[in-house]
Amino acid sequence: MLADVLNEHCQCLSSDRGLLRRTLAEGGLAGRSDDIDTAGLFAEFPVFLDGSALEPIERLVAAVHRVTKIPQFLERTLALSPPSARVDQGTRGILHGFDFHMSPEGPRLIEINTNAGGALLNAALASAQGSCCEAVRPLLASAASVRELEQALVAGFISEYARARGPEATLRTVAIVDDAPETQFLFSEFVLFEKLFRSHGIEAVIADPRELVHEHGGLWLRGTRIDLVYNRLTDFYLEGESVEALRTAHAANEVVLTPHPRAHALLANKRHLALFSNELELRELGVAEADIRTLTELVPKAEVVCPAARERLFHERKHLFFKPLTGYASKAAYRGDKLTRGKFETLFETPYLAQNIVPPSERVVKVGGQLEKLKLDLRAYVVDERVVLLAARLYQGQTTNFRTPGGGFATVLSLPR
Repeated sequence: MLADVLNEHCQCLSSDRGLLRRTLAEGGLAGRSDDIDTAGLFAEFPVFLDGSALEPIERLVAAVHRVTKIPQFLERTLALSPPSARVDQGTRGILHGFDFHMSPEGPRLIEINTNAGGALLNAALASAQGSCCEAVRPLLASAASVRELEQALVAGFISEYARARGPEATLRTVAIVDDAPETQFLFSEFVLFEKLFRSHGIEAVIADPRELVHEHGGLWLRGTRIDLVYNRLTDFYLEGESVEALRTAHAANEVVLTPHPRAHALLANKRHLALFSNELELRELGVAEADIRTLTELVPKAEVVCPAARERLFHERKHLFFKPLTGYASKAAYRGDKLTRGKFETLFETPYLAQNIVPPSERVVKVGGQLEKLKLDLRAYVVDERVVLLAARLYQGQTTNFRTPGGGFATVLSLPR
């Protein structure tokens, strides 16, 4: 495919670092943009994607959301989930991330995240992408397309609030919440969101969950009642002591929380990857035949690791990727071909998923004057059940990271079909 050829041979496109810094500064990062620009967060070169890849990605996103609405799926999933996941405010959750590897046959789903970071950072990067010739200029993001993304994000939060509080309700205050937010790797994006909300007349503040107070029938922060919490926590089910006020207010429906534990249970639970790749189980749930074909085609075969399959899984390990069911950010995940027998045995101490390996595609970039092959993951950012942005992450190593020279978030340039 042309995209593969360009990903291997085209090094003449690069981002305008000066423009990127100015864009970040205008977004609220004045005085900080120089630091994050050199922290391995942004790749200099974009990624090329065949135009035919978007259709199956959108088809998969739609199929997954339809499955999550099937009564039998809801009953089975929520019965096995913590109490916080059974709180239903009528909302969908905001800014989900569907992560893919690009195989020779097209995109293949690796996992789903419900608090996907990087959307606004990728928008800034896309707006700063340079052009080497007139032929590629139409592929680049315009200022208008970046504003459209920002509008879609704000509209998504407003829709979440309206679903929970009624169409006449006005979203006035938002708290962007994470543990010790200023120490988080993507704190810069919190600042971008803070300014974006304020530019649309919504008061926004970044906070640690310990600062929140539950009283007077609501959730409060420094004397201000919070209407909506944009949740960036990795305590997906609100189980820790630090989130007690948020947990109590959410359970009492006294604050709108997005993304929320229910969304994580329905979408991001890695057990669903085993379901989505199992034709028989999907049919038993009553999934439509068209959706069964989509899911089993685009989701690599997966199964929950169990002792009864110990010897078979060890024998097949070189073709499998093992990831903990409750993990995130690729922590404690292993390629089977790297596992010794001793390490393999530890996978039975906590719940794990075994998924057929779909090797990531590659992007050749120039680093320090030398050509380097980097692995490529594709992320579809989803708001209100539709894809609003495609972005990539370039890296070396077993799993995605932001430590690879020349790697980081990368703009996706979608080629005409």
